[in-house]
Amino acid sequence: MSPKSGNSRSGRPSPVLGSPIDVVDDYLPENGNLGYRVSRYELELEYKVAANRLAGIATITATTTASLKRLQLDLATTMTVARVTVNGQRRRYTHRQGKLVVALSEPVPTGGALSIVVRYGGNPRPVRGKWGEVGWEELTEGSLCANQPNGAPSWFPCDDHPISKASYRIAITTDSPFHVVANGVLTGKRTKAAQTTWVFEQTEPMATYLAAIQIGQYESVALAARPVPVDLVAPPRLRREALARFEPQVEMLRVFTEMFGPYPFPRYTAVVTEDPLDIPLEAQGLSTFGANHCYPESDAERLVAHELAHQWFGNSVTIKRWRDIWLHEGFACYAEWLWSERSGQVTTESWARHYYGKLRASKAQQRPLADPGPDHMFDDWLYKRGALTLHALRLRIGDESFFALLRQWTEKYRYGSVGTEDFTALAAHHSPEPLGDLWQAWLHDVELPPFPG
Repeated sequence: MSPKSGNSRSGRPSPVLGSPIDVVDDYLPENGNLGYRVSRYELELEYKVAANRLAGIATITATTTASLKRLQLDLATTMTVARVTVNGQRRRYTHRQGKLVVALSEPVPTGGALSIVVRYGGNPRPVRGKWGEVGWEELTEGSLCANQPNGAPSWFPCDDHPISKASYRIAITTDSPFHVVANGVLTGKRTKAAQTTWVFEQTEPMATYLAAIQIGQYESVALAARPVPVDLVAPPRLRREALARFEPQVEMLRVFTEMFGPYPFPRYTAVVTEDPLDIPLEAQGLSTFGANHCYPESDAERLVAHELAHQWFGNSVTIKRWRDIWLHEGFACYAEWLWSERSGQVTTESWARHYYGKLRASKAQQRPLADPGPDHMFDDWLYKRGALTLHALRLRIGDESFFALLRQWTEKYRYGSVGTEDFTALAAHHSPEPLGDLWQAWLHDVELPPFPG
């Protein structure tokens, strides 16, 4: 499916919410739901940091894609549901094994409107799975959200499927000493007694796994105001180290805009937590790094480039199904190499040869890039083979055509959902010769092809 796109008066594609596709992802069959598509989430949350206690009211606007007698939402059982209403009527429900199942008083026909309100609360914890623990996580002072791929239900009821993109309003009330960052633009902030409410609007459609709230004893520093506001949010004690590490984001954003097309969101924020983190965390319009990524011995510059590139490849242009994850991670990894060369460091060709050698010498099980299997979709080889696939394509069609393809990719599918077949079809328009042999070798064959070129 090619995503639809509207046009605003400014000429910028306007968000188109939801999707007509109604499937369960075979990599995460327990997540996602049939029969409707969400167009908006409105979350009214209250979080007590010391007690790790979350109370919420989620208002979900959706449209049915089939006649429904009941509907399901994804919500971890660490959350307790107090009440559910649908279109203003209180409804019966069950809540087991991560599924909130709501009975409807009468079937809602295809194309019918749904307004679902869920009142819930509990002590949020990460969801355990084959990819570790993902979702809402406590910090020493505060909390963070790391949802990829199935952690969003740890803190709000949702249709947890990457194709189910919606707009969001996130209002969260917490203790006043704490600073809050969430997706979108801060549209309101009010303090009453010892608590502050922060209100964020995320207009551009967002997949559930990209929704995030970060809470900590932070201060915010503006790194740039134009053409896109860039902010750094970090603990005061790390201000100097964080500035040294994250100021290059401003130049990275300029370079990536030149290579990939206009930055797709109103602003970009990097959050540095008080605690160390094993890896940075991806979210729409923001990225989160640990205190350890401020240290000189860390490879933070590479990671900063990787997370920023995800704003184009993953957050604006999002996969329809998890098997196509190389369209996120391979592109972001290749962006690391592009930035390295542009900033006068190691060339893209050198990085490609370096990691090709490592893949060739690796004893890890080889699998097709376009269908790695759920157990392997976040393996490092996928990131590197994905980047090498792009390098092979670039060498085949040349720089001018390659970067024209990337810019058309991010424009054509802005705020949309894609699969590998969409990229290969678009690439055909930028190549004077057929590319079937390249795609077969790099995407579908198990064995690593010869080094490109």
